[in-house]
Amino acid sequence: MFGKNPRLKALESRKQLLIAESELNRVHLIHEMTAMAGQVHAITNRAANIGFLSSTAAWLVAAFTTVRPEKPMSPNGKSSWGQHIAKVAGIVSAFWSTFRAQPRTKASAPDGK
Repeated sequence: MFGKNPRLKALESRKQLLIAESELNRVHLIHEMTAMAGQVHAITNRAANIGFLSSTAAWLVAAFTTVRPEKPMSPNGKSSWGQHIAKVAGIVSAFWSTFRAQPRTKASAPDGK
């Protein structure tokens, strides 16, 4: 009765195995979250680049349409598809440059560091 209980020893070793398995799972989760954060960062950079390129393209089209002399309308009173696209690009460029998000600045720490 005063000897070691073999069942208790089996439960203790099972507990140690479960703790070790939990630690492994935690390390794998941290690794996966780090990898996912890197992928989100890469996608964000790509989206910013695409936004910059589309804004630049719209600005160039708008600048081109303002510099170019306007052609008279066709005899039936309708303007061409190119004129419609140029007008829409100018409007989109104006709205995009007005309403696009301003870059975030880091707020200074309350302790001044």
